[in-house]
Amino acid sequence: MPTSPTLPLFQVDAFSSRVFAGNPAAICPLERWLPEALMQAIAAENNLSETAFLVPRGEDFEIRWFTPKAEVKLCGHATLAAAYVLFERLKPDLRRVVFHSLSGPLTVVQTGAGLQLDFPAQPAEEIPCPDEVSRAFKVEPVFCGCTERDLMVVIESEEQIRDLQPDMYLLENLPQKGFILTAKGDQADFVSRFFAPALGVPEDPVTGSAHCTLAPYWSMKLNQDRLMARQLSPRGGEIECRLKGNRVLLSGKAILYLEGKIHLPPGFESGF
Repeated sequence: MPTSPTLPLFQVDAFSSRVFAGNPAAICPLERWLPEALMQAIAAENNLSETAFLVPRGEDFEIRWFTPKAEVKLCGHATLAAAYVLFERLKPDLRRVVFHSLSGPLTVVQTGAGLQLDFPAQPAEEIPCPDEVSRAFKVEPVFCGCTERDLMVVIESEEQIRDLQPDMYLLENLPQKGFILTAKGDQADFVSRFFAPALGVPEDPVTGSAHCTLAPYWSMKLNQDRLMARQLSPRGGEIECRLKGNRVLLSGKAILYLEGKIHLPPGFESGF
C-alpha cells in the first residue's frame, strides 16, 4: 500500500506559560504553498480558532492564517505560536523572525520575558452602535468603533465583560465578522472578550489582533503607551501592549502542547 504524504503539525498554547491555557493554534510549516482549498480543509479539521501555514522566503517566512471557515488577514496568537515553533523546534539559532503577510511584514523577537510581536495599529473609527449589537450582547455601549473587519464595543465594567452571554445567531448574521467587547479593568489596565461566530470562532480565548485596535483606544483614554491587558475568556490570557507610533508591540509567552503529522489523501493536489 502506498504511503500517504505527510505534513508536520505543531499545536501551541499562545499567550500562556502553561498548557491548557491561553489560545491554542495549529502551525503547519511547508516547503511551498498548498492549494488554498486544502489549507482551508486542514484548518476546518483542526477546528481551532486559527491554523497558520509557513513557507520560507529567503531568511524570512511567508505566513497565512485560516479559521475553520475562512482565511483572515491578521492573527496575533498564531503568529506568536509560529515564531515559538521556529525558535524552539526548527530554527533554534534564530532570535528574530520576519513574517510576510496580507497585513505587511510582522516581526517577532525573543526577549527576556517571552516573545514580542510588532504589529500594525488598527484604530477603530467611531460609529453609531447598531441596535442588533446592543440586543446581541444585552448591554448599553459607551462607545462603538469599527475597523475593516471588526466592531469594538466599550461597556461600563469588567463585571459586565465577565457576564456576557451573547446571542451567537444575531452576531453571525451581522456584517462585521469579529466583535471586541472591552472595559476598563479592575486589576489590568483593560479587559476584553472576542467573538467571531461567522468565522467559526464563537469565542476566541486570547486575540492578539484585537489588541491592535484595543491598544490605541485605551492608550488615548488612559494617557499611557504601555498597557497590561487581560482577556476574560474561560481559558484566559494576558498581553502586554505598547503603542509605538502606528505600530503595536504585543508581548506574551507560548508553550508546545502537541507535535505530530498530518496524513494527506493520495492525489491531494488534484483533489483540491
